[in-house]
Amino acid sequence: MSNHHNINYVEFPAQDLAATKAFLNKVFGWEFQDYGPEYAAFTGQGIDGGFYKSDLKASCSQGSVLVVLYSRNLEGTLAAVKEFGGTIIEDIFAFPGGRRFHFTEPSGNELAVWSE
Repeated sequence: MSNHHNINYVEFPAQDLAATKAFLNKVFGWEFQDYGPEYAAFTGQGIDGGFYKSDLKASCSQGSVLVVLYSRNLEGTLAAVKEFGGTIIEDIFAFPGGRRFHFTEPSGNELAVWSE
């Protein structure tokens, strides 16, 4: 059961749904459930969500919310993002509480990964 007033689900646009799904599966191990040709959902990633077919993309420079993932091995995750087709838009930097980097996945959505 969902908790009252908690964030329950998040949705992202995806210009190339197949490429986005493949990238997130290879880098982060995400699994998807397709709901027709224009929507795919994911579960078990801290929060459930999905990707919908769209020409839009989420980026901080356009005022989007930034979704930040956690990694126990920041450099290893950075290497996997590069290897499987992500684009690093802000290399690893320190911030109060840890270090992180920002990247875009194949559909152009900006995400970040942090570690202690």
